[in-house]
Parts: sequence; C-alpha cells; structure tokens
Amino acid sequence: MKIKTIILTIVTSIVTTECLAWGQVGHDTTCAIAEKHLSRRAKKKINKIFKGKSLVYWGNWLDNASHTPEHEDWKPWHYKNIEADQTYEEVPPAKAGDIITALNEQVSLLKSGKLSEEEEALALKMVIHFLGDLHQPFHLGRYADYGGNLVKLTVFGKERNLHALWDEDIVDYAHRWTYTEWVEQIDRTSKQERKTIGQGTFDDWARETFEICKGIYADTPAGSEISYDYIAKYTPVVEQQLLKGGIRLARVLNEIF
Repeated sequence: MKIKTIILTIVTSIVTTECLAWGQVGHDTTCAIAEKHLSRRAKKKINKIFKGKSLVYWGNWLDNASHTPEHEDWKPWHYKNIEADQTYEEVPPAKAGDIITALNEQVSLLKSGKLSEEEEALALKMVIHFLGDLHQPFHLGRYADYGGNLVKLTVFGKERNLHALWDEDIVDYAHRWTYTEWVEQIDRTSKQERKTIGQGTFDDWARETFEICKGIYADTPAGSEISYDYIAKYTPVVEQQLLKGGIRLARVLNEIF
C-alpha cells in the first residue's frame, strides 16, 4: 500500500508540473484584452493595487507560485475534474478546492473591502489567472488522465501529451504572434458582442469549456498524430477561448471595482 502511495505521489508531482494553462502568451493575451475593456474606475483601482504594474505583468505569476513548496495547496484551484461518465452538474466542489470555488471566493474577498493591500493584490492575481485557466479546455478535463497529461500524442513528430498540446503548443502553432498581435487580430468586437460574451456565471463558462473539452477528447485519442489539419481545425477554438477569457475578465473586474 505504501509503495502504491509513493508511486501515485511521484506521478502526481510529475503531472502537476505540466498543469499550466495557455502558457505565457495565452495568459498575456487574455489579460491584455481585459485591459482594453476596463472601466476608468477599475483601471484606477487596479493600478493602485498593483502599484503601477499591469494585468499582463501578473497574468502568469500564479503558475510559478503554485509550484513552490509554500503554495502547493493552490494547485487544485487551477482546474475542475469531470470524468467521462459525469455531467458538469454531477460533480461537487472538490475538498481541496477547485477553479470555481477559488474564483467565487477571491471575487467575494475583493468585493468585501476588508483585505490588506497584500491580500488584495494576491486575490486579484488569482482572479486574473483563473479566468484564463477557465477557458483552457483541459482545465475541465478528467481526473483519470490528469486533465489529458496521460494521453500521449505525437505533435509534428515529437512526443507530447494532450494537456501540453493545449497549454502552449496549439497557441504557438495556430499563430506565431506576440500577445499584442493576438489582441490586435482577435479582439475586433463591438460593444454588443462583448455584452453577449460577458453574460453568465463562472459555472456557465466552465460548463461551456467542459463541452469543448469533451469534443476534443473524442477527436484526439491516445496515439493521435497531430499535424497541420488538426491545428487548422482548432485554431478558431483557441482564438474564441482567448477572446472570451479576456472579455469576461474585464466584466468581472469592472463589477468588482
């Protein structure tokens, strides 16, 4: 029994080091889109909290912090696991916390007005990062394969896994753009389009991402060889999810502040 526990711990530690979301460019893009659509009041408040630094500056900070010994308890907050035979509604909040619980808690704390400067900055860093994570399909993946980490693939001849493919590979293969180019090209929305995209709750948005994830699982079994046709098929999905993440982040921040 002890041997099994040790093995599981080792596997989990290996897998969780890869449980990032969208990588640097993806999180930067989401945050930069959000910054375009912040209210004047929200911009002023965020500038004060972050002491002049931007959302983009802090957008990916939580991935690094969550892999330090003192913050390992944050790791489960980046995702919500739903097995193949479950519906979204059937899965209760995880005991260690999950992305929906974390978002609701941090937003509530920010709205309370009772945080210290340091606590307020931390809560804001969590919200901006988790909103990005919420739109990466495999942060609504299955526990059985650690959100796609155990689904082995070949990506342009290199051995990868499904989670890694959707973290960074597919963003880079879709467009070799900087985050500013991503924003310039995909955020050409009208006020009405942004209003429509911004409607809903964290659960609504997670459920939407989960449905996308199910389709990708079905289309990408273990052993798949990923090439140009796959990238072309899913590039619009990547664009859509990054855009939605940014616009929804702006809506949440405008409401908080």
